[in-house]
Amino acid sequence: MTNIPETGRTPRVQIRLIVLQILVLSLLLTLGGRLWYLQIRNGDEYAKEASGNHVQQVVTPAVRGSILDARGVPIADNETRLVVSASRTDLMKMKDDGKGVLAKLAAVLGMKPKEVEEKVRLCDAKTPQPCWNGSPYQPIPITDEATPKQALQIRERGEDFPGITAEPTAVRRYAGPGGSNSAQVLGYLSPVTDAEIEKAKDSDSPYLRSDQVGRSGLERTYDKELRGKAGVTRYEVDNLGRVIGRADSDKAESGANVVTSIDARVQSVAEYELNEAMKTARKEHDRNTGTNYKADSGAVVVLEAKTGRVVAMASNPAYDPNAWVGGISGKDYANLTGKKSNYPLLNRAIQGQAAPGSIFKVVSTAAAVKAGYEFNGRYPCTSSYSIGNQVFKNFESANHGPISLGRALEVSCDTVFYGLAHNEWKKDGGLKGNKDTQDWFYKTAHQFGLGKETGIDLPNEVTGRVPDRQWKQQFWKANKDSWCKSGKKDGDYVQKLNYENCLEGNLMRAGDSVNYSIGQGDTLVTPIQMASIYAAISNGGTLHAPEVGKAVVSADGKQVSEIQPKTNGKLPMTGKTRDEIDQALAGVATRGTAAWRFQNWPQDKIPMHAKTGTAEVYGKQTTSWFATYTKDYAVVMTIAQGGTGSGASGPAVRKIYDAMYGLDSNGKQDLKKALLPEPEKALPKIGTDGSIDAPEIKPYEPQKEVPPGQQELAATLPTSTLSRRD
Repeated sequence: MTNIPETGRTPRVQIRLIVLQILVLSLLLTLGGRLWYLQIRNGDEYAKEASGNHVQQVVTPAVRGSILDARGVPIADNETRLVVSASRTDLMKMKDDGKGVLAKLAAVLGMKPKEVEEKVRLCDAKTPQPCWNGSPYQPIPITDEATPKQALQIRERGEDFPGITAEPTAVRRYAGPGGSNSAQVLGYLSPVTDAEIEKAKDSDSPYLRSDQVGRSGLERTYDKELRGKAGVTRYEVDNLGRVIGRADSDKAESGANVVTSIDARVQSVAEYELNEAMKTARKEHDRNTGTNYKADSGAVVVLEAKTGRVVAMASNPAYDPNAWVGGISGKDYANLTGKKSNYPLLNRAIQGQAAPGSIFKVVSTAAAVKAGYEFNGRYPCTSSYSIGNQVFKNFESANHGPISLGRALEVSCDTVFYGLAHNEWKKDGGLKGNKDTQDWFYKTAHQFGLGKETGIDLPNEVTGRVPDRQWKQQFWKANKDSWCKSGKKDGDYVQKLNYENCLEGNLMRAGDSVNYSIGQGDTLVTPIQMASIYAAISNGGTLHAPEVGKAVVSADGKQVSEIQPKTNGKLPMTGKTRDEIDQALAGVATRGTAAWRFQNWPQDKIPMHAKTGTAEVYGKQTTSWFATYTKDYAVVMTIAQGGTGSGASGPAVRKIYDAMYGLDSNGKQDLKKALLPEPEKALPKIGTDGSIDAPEIKPYEPQKEVPPGQQELAATLPTSTLSRRD
């Protein structure tokens, strides 16, 4: 074996080490240069690109809670539909941005390709509807009306429809039990806006882009409770929208259920009878105009007398709230908001304002007593009342002689109230008023809750109007320039009126006060205000803030938060005065202006109280009012341009009571047929699985028979005993 000396290997090792060092140094220089290039030379550019990597949310909407009637019957809930959706992120990965897939999808769904493409485009300032205003990282619904066959085609041919899903999804439904509609009470939903998201981001109930928000009615009032909490899955995505990782997720929580005091059966009756009353009124001839009544709108309210809870609330014209589900079409929206629609979105029970006519006389009666006039005093009910050259007539020139305030209510004598109001006007200083003016007739109206909201748990309630001296002054300032410009001393009626208003529109004229005393002139009220007043007279004098919501119950039924009735104070009258007015209103139903509508009524078992009203409106036909109550309920109906109080609204109100109490045309009661002989007290039970044991609702079947002798009575009683107009 040959030994190689160490000196022979040393140079080669050294050379290798030197080469290795050079290589390492070269790599370090290269890496350093690259690092300088990335961080210094192009650092800003790469930082900008890296900032495009962020977290996006994919939202699983919460199941919205149901709205239930007092017995647990769903009046707004959810139904499972086959919803076809598209993933915009997946479509963007395709060369043609998914147009080919969307065209195939359109063919399967029976839609036009353009229509489908518009569904998935994102909304911005330049993009008109339809478009998607939610997150681009969650499935965008194309249709919620897919058939099982269409869904099966999409799912079986997954390779032809990448990014397309067809899944059962909960969609809002307005069930309309028993044929009821309840549109204005329930309201509707629409997608949340960017402004709403920004405004609510720091609240305890922030909005997500996928949220549907209540826009009116109960859907709006109780939106927070009904909405629940959406589920959120968070993904990390790059600046191209590609998912590069998954973060944490929150599970969706179903919304709570709102139990209402509405009874779906009574609601159905109220809607039906209001509509029938309006149809009947249109067949009646208006002798003042020479044409038939238009009866173009109306409302009816049924309240629990002791609590102020709303049992039924109908407004006509109405609409189908399901039209808003899944996004309303342009055609449907125009039909609901156009000038020819007569604005069915308005809830005329809380937003319809009109002069109340003679149903206002309970307020004037209380005011007269507060001003010092004896309830049982004697006051002249003459055929007319004159102030200067102006003559104010009693209807049909009726002359009942000296009568009490109670009898004045029964026969609805205008001239009694004219005289009292005129006397008070003079005491208060006439045109300009005294410094210590009492203004009992106006002050009492405010104390009855008029001129302000009742506080009902529905949005956009209006206040009505009490035209007192302060209002006159404010109104004159706002309109003086217009009146002075258009008024003419020798012009037509409107021009003369504007001329007078220009000169003294801020002054309380005697004519203003006497007209006001019978619910005419500039006085405006809403049906809910008058229903609250008559309910208060029934219950002994407590004014309630009407409530539709009765309780909020969690989805599993474990948490129940009852909504207690709220009060707005007491009526401004003593117990004695209340009892006297109560007795007079019973007389209206038995021997006064409403007697012909309550023939065969079991007055001994279920005492009925009523007041009729027919309000005159300049340039229009008269407004019909009918206000009533028993110990259990108050029912008020009004029909715009409908004619007389008892003539147009009276029969419908009678039929609503008949249905609730189970009365036939002869006044015989059958409790088995009674829908609601007394208000519902117990709350419906909701199971831990969300199930509700709700009774079945049958459609309302109105009685066809006419009470015997009713029409004969109306034809034979003299006007002095019975006024069919008021």
